[in-house]
Amino acid sequence: MHFSLKRAKELYHDVKWKRINPAQTLALGFFFLIIIGTLLLMLPFATKDRHHLDFIDALFEATSAICVTGLIVVDTETTFTLFGQIVLMILIQIGGLGFMSLGILIALFLGKNIGLKRRLLIQESWNLLSIGGIIKVVKFVFRFTIIIEGIGAIILAIRWGGEYGFPLSIYYGIFHSISAFNNAGFDLMGHFQSVTKYAGDFTIILTLSSLLIIGGIGYTVFLDVVKKKSIKKLSLHSKIVLLTTLILNVLGTLLIFTLEYHNPGTIGDYSLKDKILSSYFQAVVPRTAGFNAVNMSELTLSSQFITIILMFIGGGSGGTAGGIKVTTFAIILLAVWNHIRGHSDVNIMERRIPKDLIYKAFTITVYSVSIVLLILFILTLTEKAPMNVLLFEVVSAFGTVGISLGLTPELSDVGKVVISILMFMGRVGPLTIAFALAKANNTQPYKYPEERIMLG
Repeated sequence: MHFSLKRAKELYHDVKWKRINPAQTLALGFFFLIIIGTLLLMLPFATKDRHHLDFIDALFEATSAICVTGLIVVDTETTFTLFGQIVLMILIQIGGLGFMSLGILIALFLGKNIGLKRRLLIQESWNLLSIGGIIKVVKFVFRFTIIIEGIGAIILAIRWGGEYGFPLSIYYGIFHSISAFNNAGFDLMGHFQSVTKYAGDFTIILTLSSLLIIGGIGYTVFLDVVKKKSIKKLSLHSKIVLLTTLILNVLGTLLIFTLEYHNPGTIGDYSLKDKILSSYFQAVVPRTAGFNAVNMSELTLSSQFITIILMFIGGGSGGTAGGIKVTTFAIILLAVWNHIRGHSDVNIMERRIPKDLIYKAFTITVYSVSIVLLILFILTLTEKAPMNVLLFEVVSAFGTVGISLGLTPELSDVGKVVISILMFMGRVGPLTIAFALAKANNTQPYKYPEERIMLG
């Protein structure tokens, strides 16, 4: 039997890559995209002054875009040329959809078969429960994204037509629609002001907030809604996501409205309509967008605290939002409530939550809190800013939110690198990072004797 050197190399390559699990592949894919984006943004013709960004700033911007965060160290409109802005827009779109889904779409277009490994990568990327019908899901996501972003772009282009004229308003509509749907928060308003001048604009605020909510809920929820066409027939996952999102948005709006009502630095001088509209937008934004309709640095400490909580929770699984996800938050609350009541099982809507999901929810939360505290400690050593400002920045980066109290442009180089790493971890997912770094050992061949310890 002949066995060539070439064939031996091929077998070695196959075995080597089989050792890389989907989580590791996902993390590596995002990393390489960040490097490509960094190099593109460093090109002289990517910036208006023709002087390329230094590596740290370009890395930060590329990471923020691909991780659909929105934190920026340079102003997008005044710094980048059309080429640079388009690079950011493409990175945002790839980061929102996921590079593997785009790869599968290209493969389908070329008529190639989709192997098991690629299907597993999509499952990992979107936190899907199974790989069944995954190609149909990818096709639906692509069509859904184009339709929703297209509708948003048209509405925004028409609204901005009288202000900026055509075709600039069309470009603005496309850019902000993509940025909002993918929960990125990049804007072209200039001078770090985001959409503050449109705080009372019904059309812009509702369009952007709707795009944020739709993109953040998760593709699988909307696929479920399209298929079932009835709330009663929806999966438990979809019901929990929709209900928790509604509760958080309503509760967040009421709290921001109450806490900021008399604050002249935010909504204190607005009309009642504008107060309600701005409060609603600021309750939606932390879940996880990056836009802001009020001056964030003027928020009361209480509103900052509420915003931090909303940023940490994030949006739905399988979408463009970050955070620990609303399902994780809901499961933890349910588990605690049922334990207080003395129930051994966690039940909701006539369904029982598996114990492995409860463990996973607590693991994600504890892991996420640990990351946030670790990065916060590092920033206390490298940055000169109050603790609330540092915490706000850290949670915003981890939750891939992108709103800031003004610290981002003032970060040191070390701080920029640290926040970039945190944005990467927040986008790929804390549990995915843990699995990517852990050894593949799912079986434990033995068990130790059980012994109880005292708690509380």
